[in-house]
Amino acid sequence: MSMHESEPHDGAITGRLNWLRAGVLGANDGIVSVAAIVVGVAGATNQIAPILTAGTAAIVGGAISMALGEYVSVSSQRDSERALVAKEKAELEAMPEQELAELEMIYQGKGLSAQTAKTVAVELTAHDALAAHLDAELNIDPDNIANPWHAALASAIAFVSGGILPFLTILLPPNLRVAVTFVVVLVALAGTGALGARLGGSPVPRAMIRVVIGGALALAATFLIGKALGTTGIA
Repeated sequence: MSMHESEPHDGAITGRLNWLRAGVLGANDGIVSVAAIVVGVAGATNQIAPILTAGTAAIVGGAISMALGEYVSVSSQRDSERALVAKEKAELEAMPEQELAELEMIYQGKGLSAQTAKTVAVELTAHDALAAHLDAELNIDPDNIANPWHAALASAIAFVSGGILPFLTILLPPNLRVAVTFVVVLVALAGTGALGARLGGSPVPRAMIRVVIGGALALAATFLIGKALGTTGIA
């Protein structure tokens, strides 16, 4: 067994970890934003209809917003990567000798001797010149360009999976809904914080404390605002 077996050296593994981290962040956003809205409305009124309406709007609107943002972001990234791939392909066709020399210089810059760098460049070029240049110059895998539709769907699902928790608990009887929602949300945030920290290789307790405190502040603020508006009769 290799002592580095658990390290994500493979590009596909690294990509999957990035997707998982993005999913955790999306779920975290869903938990906090939906919980803050429904708790705020519950602070203003005990009637279930406005709470249900606000919660539904928060989940649907938040999921669409997250999906749209992710789609636009990943589409821009994909377009840029495709343009770079086309440019590199054109350069290889127009001036292969200069591109080979450039590849040699890149590997020399990484610490290889001139002879070794030349050998590596020649062999990689013979195997797949485009892939070799994209990897060395731009860190792009032409077979692993991001899909904006996948990103949008994953973001929406992550948001809904997190937002559904406070949406369900806020539908409990009036004497339980706020307290139970607070507890469930903070426990869920502790879980997403711990998972995110493990995926990112950062200290778990610090990440948990940070996200739980942030979530607690958000819930307390919206509840107090809703309570104040309900008491004054504005809401």
